[in-house]
Amino acid sequence: MEQAKPLPSYLIQRFHGWRATTYAGNKAWYRRLAESGQHPRAMVISCCDSRVHVTSIFGADEGEFFIHRNIANLVPPYSPDGEAHGTSAAVEYAVTALKVAHIVVLGHSNCGGVKGCHDMCSGIAPELELRSSFVGRWMDILRPGYQRVEHVPAEARLAALEKEAVLVSLENLMTFPFVKEAVEAEKMTLHGLWTNVGEGGLEQFVPGAGFVAV
Repeated sequence: MEQAKPLPSYLIQRFHGWRATTYAGNKAWYRRLAESGQHPRAMVISCCDSRVHVTSIFGADEGEFFIHRNIANLVPPYSPDGEAHGTSAAVEYAVTALKVAHIVVLGHSNCGGVKGCHDMCSGIAPELELRSSFVGRWMDILRPGYQRVEHVPAEARLAALEKEAVLVSLENLMTFPFVKEAVEAEKMTLHGLWTNVGEGGLEQFVPGAGFVAV
């Protein structure tokens, strides 16, 4: 693999800084994590967006969250077709192997993936309609959500669609037999959240009330 290159120097410097401070002051904790394995209480499905920092938002320590990130924090419907499914594999592992008590879907403001879905479904991003567009085909998951917010005024539609991404994912999670079984047996709970990056706000989905500030 001749294309692989050494890390940029600034990342190496940051690593050495972390090892000399955070790691050096918590060696016993890191070694315990390494030896005892992971036992996270919750799985968090969030966006790849670099502005969404899950562990910072909740003040989480290493080993506390099983985190899966993808474009627009989407979960596809259950589809055991023998193909490669990264998000579905992460959900399966979290539920059946790690036996997490909670799955949290975390959406956010100004989501580029959600905007792509909006533009594609509005007919102003034909490049995303191409079969060769990985982003476009992934955002097809959110088309039902777009149909539910088409009537929303233009200035509020993107935020509404960002929240639909959370709801669509929660709905799709319940199509997984092992998720449905765990939820109905009250061994696991599902949660939908949306964070406003610029304002530092957090809203949670409450059935019958929609998204409300926490």
